[in-house]
Amino acid sequence: MNIRALWTSPIVAAGLVSGYAVAAATGVRPLGGVVLLAAGGLAAMAWKTRDGWPTAIGLGVVYAAAFAASHPLAPLIGTWPSVLGVSAIAALAAYFVSDRDAVTQKPGYAPSSPTG
Repeated sequence: MNIRALWTSPIVAAGLVSGYAVAAATGVRPLGGVVLLAAGGLAAMAWKTRDGWPTAIGLGVVYAAAFAASHPLAPLIGTWPSVLGVSAIAALAAYFVSDRDAVTQKPGYAPSSPTG
């Protein structure tokens, strides 16, 4: 698998949505956390490889903040709207910060840190 060509925005969205879905369906919150961490870890590997540590850390913080923000938002707008909303925001961040230039291989794209 070429991790540099990996679209991370769908992974981010799927990790947040699937993590919640698994936790809700099984009643085992740590199992949802495993799904969340697996998706986040895969996306972070792509960000680090493609764009370097600063981008990987920054987008990792966005991913974690989206997860955290869904909790206080859920009582206000509902659980699924909260999860879907924060997932969309995190996925858009991944797309605009990392995926857009890297995956479409626009001329002039160069990772910020080729060796990581």
